Amino acid sequence: MPDVLDQLEGLNPVALTGSVVRTSGMTVSAAGFPAPVGAVAEIRRESGPPLPAEVIGFRDDLTILYPFSELTGVRRGNHVRLARTTRWLRVGPELLGRVIDAQGRAVDNQPQPVLPDRTTFHRQPPHPCDRPRIQEPLSTGVRAVDGMLTCGKGQRMGIFSASGVGKSVLMGMMARYTAADVSVIALIGERGREVNEFIERDLGPDGLAKSVVVVATSNEPALLRTQAAFTATAVAEYFRDQGRDVLLLMDSLTRFALAQREIGLAAGEPPTTRGYPPSVFALLPRLVERAGRSPRGSITAFYTVLVEADDPNEPISDAVRGLLDGHTWLSRRLAARSHYPAIDVLESLSRLMPEITDAEQRQAIAALREMMANYRDHEDLISIGAYSRGSNKSVDAAIDLQDELNRFLRQPVENRSDLAETRTTLLQLAGQYAARLGGTPPTMNPKQ
Repeated sequence: MPDVLDQLEGLNPVALTGSVVRTSGMTVSAAGFPAPVGAVAEIRRESGPPLPAEVIGFRDDLTILYPFSELTGVRRGNHVRLARTTRWLRVGPELLGRVIDAQGRAVDNQPQPVLPDRTTFHRQPPHPCDRPRIQEPLSTGVRAVDGMLTCGKGQRMGIFSASGVGKSVLMGMMARYTAADVSVIALIGERGREVNEFIERDLGPDGLAKSVVVVATSNEPALLRTQAAFTATAVAEYFRDQGRDVLLLMDSLTRFALAQREIGLAAGEPPTTRGYPPSVFALLPRLVERAGRSPRGSITAFYTVLVEADDPNEPISDAVRGLLDGHTWLSRRLAARSHYPAIDVLESLSRLMPEITDAEQRQAIAALREMMANYRDHEDLISIGAYSRGSNKSVDAAIDLQDELNRFLRQPVENRSDLAETRTTLLQLAGQYAARLGGTPPTMNPKQ
């Protein structure tokens, strides 16, 4: 009943109309049209179908609208009509295996699915006091993540990387191999050529069968690029409300922020840090807080962040790190060595890993991180042959086990990792390291 009432509130009880006064960039200003922010309007053009647009603000006595497509055919005096005051999305289990656009329409050259349910684009996140604690790990099928950066059901993680270091391949592996019931994948601002490549090469038929792919390419208006992120989140919320564990993969949060910057500047907001208006930093937490656990199910989210000029402290990266429950850093240095997935474990962190792993695994992870840090600290000396074996027992052990550790962290795209096997291998490596240092290796225990 509450959902029905919400939909009734979104209906337009009276006809509200106005007229186009001017255009500025990608925005249209309408007079005599006091529609609320977020409402959807239609601009009647001389030829062609009406142009849908969203109200994004007001300036003087004019209402500012941002269209869903190009302004071709719009002129002064065109009629503007209010279509609806709130936006909703059709959802249903028939979305599985489909590719949809930001407005929820199938774009995979198949018949439109018959969807029985509706949901709103902008739902409130679960109440903080109603969120169950995250206490159970979720297998992503990626050994480096499951072993060294264990993620829990309902956790929100960031994948930080520059361009061209393998984040799309990593996302495809997660979507294919995850233990989650459903994957929802948002491709925001992607090049059109890469959409089919991701679906056919990285995701594959098996991954697509239990996934919903939401696409908004770089040539689409900024409004649709931001809307695609909310569409994907709303679809993930629908499946979570059905009691399922959902994996939400969003590529990328940076392009979402860039699209919102376009909208905010067009609405007259003042630019602040590197040209980003305040609405960008207000919208990011509203989006990511909607993921997580609820009493019914969970949304485990991985958001990719494009790091500008390999600077981890640029505004979006810095803001997102404070909002998420951990970060996975992809290294260009590792990618250049054909080390895939190019996860820099020492620069990465899962804040909830101590909550969802036992003491034995935490001890093993700490030992291997220590080993990796020792090797990195002396890597220059080792590479030029200046390091003298026997001068540091821990560095000697790191050198001896470096190849074996790299084999553990590397993973071919076609291989799936099992959570229990990953844990067993992790303990074995830590045991070998402890034995070389003269310590006692962790006790082997297959219990997760």
